Amino acid sequence: MRRREFITLLGGAASAWPLAAPAQQTGIAKVGLLWPGAGPPVSPRMESFREGLRRSGYVEGQNVTIELRYAEPGQEQLAGHAADLVRANVDVIATFGDGGTKIAQGATSTIPIVTIGDDLLGSGLIGSLSQPGNNTTGITILGPELSAKRLELLSTIVPGLSSVAILWDPISGPSQVAISENAARTMKLKLQILEVAHRDDLDSAFRAARDGHAQAVNVFSSPFLASLYREIIDRAAEYRLPAIYQWREHVEAGGLMSYGPSLPAMWEQDGALVAKVLKGAKPSDLPVEQPSKFELVINLKTATALGLSVSNQMQMLADGVIE
Repeated sequence: MRRREFITLLGGAASAWPLAAPAQQTGIAKVGLLWPGAGPPVSPRMESFREGLRRSGYVEGQNVTIELRYAEPGQEQLAGHAADLVRANVDVIATFGDGGTKIAQGATSTIPIVTIGDDLLGSGLIGSLSQPGNNTTGITILGPELSAKRLELLSTIVPGLSSVAILWDPISGPSQVAISENAARTMKLKLQILEVAHRDDLDSAFRAARDGHAQAVNVFSSPFLASLYREIIDRAAEYRLPAIYQWREHVEAGGLMSYGPSLPAMWEQDGALVAKVLKGAKPSDLPVEQPSKFELVINLKTATALGLSVSNQMQMLADGVIE
């Protein structure tokens, strides 16, 4: 199945899925959550994930427990955390980002993995979108395509844009870089790819952006980078660099602009997928889904502080305008 022919199967199809052994015969299901961020997932992630579970009959503290592991101080800890979850005999591992999913796959080929990934098919994590074929399924957010789309959106708000700095988490893989570079060539943009693998890399990345005469910043899709959003927003303001993000919540926190899925809706969708697996569905038979909602959000106050003018047409196209 090709990416652009993606078909999401919903609701009633569940009755046709072969059933695996139900989770935890004791009646208490155990979900491992492997988060590549530098701290615990911030709101609204966990609340939405729990809501997805709850809507399917799983309530934390009653019939399900969640074992959370995150990557502080660095993502090199993820392999050890994945091994811990396997030893804890969790029923499902929920992962986030292609890199974290690959690490979880390396830790187990039998425990089901449900992920929110950037490019599951392009990263080789699944066999196909319609039939993943291994112990992994989930939601693909088409991160490479969205990262390229954000370049177009930056060009509409930054006059004469010719040079963009990219904040890239190398664990997320090369596909976002490749597709964005193709888009940049078409748009005649120069890209400066700046690796951010640790929190301490941010200062040097922004100095490099300044020294490279970048006119704007595109923050690539990455759970780790998303966990650093406050630091990134502060540095973008300090260096007076217009920046575009993945999540609405980052614009609400002072970022200039975002384009991507609805974060609460996607984490709730992920919780519902985890619940299907807990009830016996096999990941190999569960088609990979994609987000049901995408949104463009603009912060006019931040635009004014940067000396940028946002056209009325752009404001009308936006799903949210923060004044």
